Parts: sequence; structure tokens; C-alpha cells
Amino acid sequence: MAVLTLRARGPAAAGVVWARYVFPARWPTWSPYIGAVRTDGDRIVPGLRGTVVSRLGISAAFLVESVDEEERRWSWRVRSGPLRMRLHHAVSDDGGGAVTTLRLEGPTPVVAAYSLPARWALRRLVRR
Repeated sequence: MAVLTLRARGPAAAGVVWARYVFPARWPTWSPYIGAVRTDGDRIVPGLRGTVVSRLGISAAFLVESVDEEERRWSWRVRSGPLRMRLHHAVSDDGGGAVTTLRLEGPTPVVAAYSLPARWALRRLVRR
């Protein structure tokens, strides 16, 4: 198992970045590899289940484990076939912008492969 933390800083306000996270329908607008998100609700809450579909047609089921609106933190589990990961997200103010962090936990090859597209998505997440 591997653990890797990624970070991105940008000019978007922390509240804007948080809103991009909490509404799964918005994920494809900042994550270039997500083609669609299907959920059983409109907003992330503990227990929310859904499926993320990549632009290549690869599906991953997910379950939101925790959400802290005040701290702007949330965690979820993602599964695609036998591959499983846990992702922990956080957003904070950066005096005129936002910082977002993503902690990845999973099998080393999966974390390594996912880290490059995740960095790209995080940079887009904090843009204006």
C-alpha cells in the first residue's frame, strides 16, 4: 500500500473550489478525464454512492465516507474491478486564492498511475 499527498494552489476562492467538489455533476468541468458522474444524490454527503465514468469508458463505483462542510474536507472510497483506493480531499483559503490537497491511499501501482492525472485535475480545480 502507498500513501501520496498532492497539493495545488490557485486563484479561485476556497468557497468556489469547495462548491466544485460538493456537487458531483460539476466534476467533469474541472477533471479532464471524467466524462460523467452518476449518483443517488445531488451533493456529497456521507453514504452517497455513485459511479464515475472516465472519458475512455472506464467505470469506478464510489462511496462517500465523510464530509466536513465547516473544515471543507471529505473522503471517499473508489473501486474499479479489484482495484480500490481511498481519497481524502481538503480545501483551504490562501489569502486571495485556495489550496487543495488530495491524499491517495491504495496499491502502489494504482497510486502512481493515478497521481499524474490527479495533479492535472487539481490544478484545474483551483483555476478561476
